[in-house]
Amino acid sequence: MWVGIEAAGALVLACLWILPLLFAVWAAFHATEDTTRFALTAPLTLENFRRAWEAAPFARYFLNTFVLVTLILVCQFVLCTLAAYAFARFSFVGREIAFALVLAQLMIMPDVLIVENYRTMSRLGLVDTIPGIALPYVASAFGIFLLRQTFRTIPRELDDAARVEGASALQTLWKVYVPLARPIYVAYGLVSVSFHWNNFLWPLIITNSVEARPLTVGLQIFSSGDQGVDWSVICAATLMTSAPLLIGFLLFQRQFVQSFIRAGIR
Repeated sequence: MWVGIEAAGALVLACLWILPLLFAVWAAFHATEDTTRFALTAPLTLENFRRAWEAAPFARYFLNTFVLVTLILVCQFVLCTLAAYAFARFSFVGREIAFALVLAQLMIMPDVLIVENYRTMSRLGLVDTIPGIALPYVASAFGIFLLRQTFRTIPRELDDAARVEGASALQTLWKVYVPLARPIYVAYGLVSVSFHWNNFLWPLIITNSVEARPLTVGLQIFSSGDQGVDWSVICAATLMTSAPLLIGFLLFQRQFVQSFIRAGIR
């Protein structure tokens, strides 16, 4: 009985989650007058996508967003890997205190630090630049914690074997630890990319021009009430910006789920 109730509840939540996406798909491929009629015989059109693409410099926004998420992800992989390896395999004075401070960062919302981050970027001359958007996020407490937990499960005998072969600590990290943690990197990479692809508040504050503006900030031009709100064009623009994330999740869905299951077991 309880299983049936849980299944029904899950089905209801799934429907509530997918309804906005279904409406966005319907509105994007239909004319404005057919947006709320839901007539199955209504003709399909790609005009909304053309109007959305011409209304904003989407090519530049896509380039900015791709460069931004790539820069953040590469920096996070490097910094989180080195920090996690140090916490997992090296003994040094203050290690536990340092790791506790890293964990404390998980309890601090990024929005709380917006004012100080803006002041710092202003002093560095990085306002309205892609590095200015990326710099507050190049180190991730979540990434350090996740990789540390993964590295701790790797047998130390592999370190000894690598040391016998003459490998240095960095060579051991690169040739032993990183390959064994590849599923975790895939899962974390998807989380990082999706978060920074959709991040809105900090890019909105730190950018002033098209040259540095990402997709999420560029979408706000469609909410202008001066000429009315065309939901068909808005939905088309939203689908264009979210399509890369949806495709990436569908391609790596199995690795994503399995990686977090393994991380939870560890």
